Amino acid sequence: MAAMIELERRRFLQAASVLVGGAYGPATFAVDGAGVPAFSDKPVFDPLAVILTWQRDPTTTMTIQWIGTAADGAQRPIWYAKDGALEWRQAASAARPYPKSDNQIFRTELTGLDPDSDYRFRIGLDSAEKRFRTAPAKATDTLQFISGGDAGIGEAAKHTNAVAAGQAPMFVLMGGDLAYENGRDGGVFLQFLKNYSTQMIDETGRLIPMLACIGNHEVDGGYDKTRKEAPYFYAMFDGLFTDTGFATLDFGDYMSIILLDSNHTTPVAGEQTSWLGQQLKQREERPHVFVFYHVPSYPSYRTYDLGVEESGTGHDSRKHWVPLFERHNVDAVFEHHDHTYKRTHPLMDGRIDANGIPYLGDGSWGKLRRPKAPGQIPYLAVSKESYHLSLHRLEGKQRFHVALSDRGQVVDVCTTSKRARI
Repeated sequence: MAAMIELERRRFLQAASVLVGGAYGPATFAVDGAGVPAFSDKPVFDPLAVILTWQRDPTTTMTIQWIGTAADGAQRPIWYAKDGALEWRQAASAARPYPKSDNQIFRTELTGLDPDSDYRFRIGLDSAEKRFRTAPAKATDTLQFISGGDAGIGEAAKHTNAVAAGQAPMFVLMGGDLAYENGRDGGVFLQFLKNYSTQMIDETGRLIPMLACIGNHEVDGGYDKTRKEAPYFYAMFDGLFTDTGFATLDFGDYMSIILLDSNHTTPVAGEQTSWLGQQLKQREERPHVFVFYHVPSYPSYRTYDLGVEESGTGHDSRKHWVPLFERHNVDAVFEHHDHTYKRTHPLMDGRIDANGIPYLGDGSWGKLRRPKAPGQIPYLAVSKESYHLSLHRLEGKQRFHVALSDRGQVVDVCTTSKRARI
């Protein structure tokens, strides 16, 4: 078994203008005989940050968000074109305030894109060209993405950013506690966005989109608050989280990512659990179903007691969510908050089971604690005191998961496959 894992690890690593409030919608403009707008020879405009994300199917859409002043946004629509095409298209942006500042967030959702394709874009005519790629259309295509959480803006987080970008992922999913602005400090949140904007670019020049779920440090008060106490998170990500703190993003018909709110602006029990059951039931046959949230059901650092229903970290998600994960064929769950690296054994009802679900992560992108050892907590297979990101590679029915440190060292390797139905 050890030899097989080592072989899989080596194989994996080797493989390894502003329309405020208006409608989004591309339009073709006759700009010159070649279909190329009159872009500046020497770009002079650079937004404070540019963040790509998604609101709908990543195989055919991309949402471009950038931050600047209202004056910056004047006469600067998004221009975009598929790689190799001469014709550029223009799309308007919708603006909203960047909370508690004079800046604004400009958002443009591009739709009707071709899957698995490179695109170029510019913000107005006087900015530098940037690039992105849409997700592949089929489950048989290879897809690679990164997850992690608990980042902040310190040096460790910057090192982890650099390692992440070096893996050329399709996207990065941050599992809460992105900036540690606590819903109050817009400067800290903006610095996080700036760091991401400048560092999360792959070796071919493509910007790497970010998905995120909410954590306690996005919220003024941490827990049991409303959306208005998380102004920066929802200002950036309410395209996906339109009315709630939880959402599903489907990649074609082959992968579903479920993003949950572990009691920050939405209670675990009640509406969110009912919604979760419905979402998972509809996706039982999907090849890849992953769940992400912040506070762990199976912690590696904080207090836990699997024998007492209302006790310890994650007790409510163990009670309300875990049975749904097990019933509806979830493949893996990614947790954060504890500032360690952990991987559990496959678990069913808190017990080791070959057909169970692995819980990975625990959030140490830029924050660090010493976890309990596997011998102290029976459900832990691996725990380490290490900054880390998790690199996930989907190759048809095979899935490889590699944890890398902030210096690019391998922390852990595992593989998963579709669970048998119970």
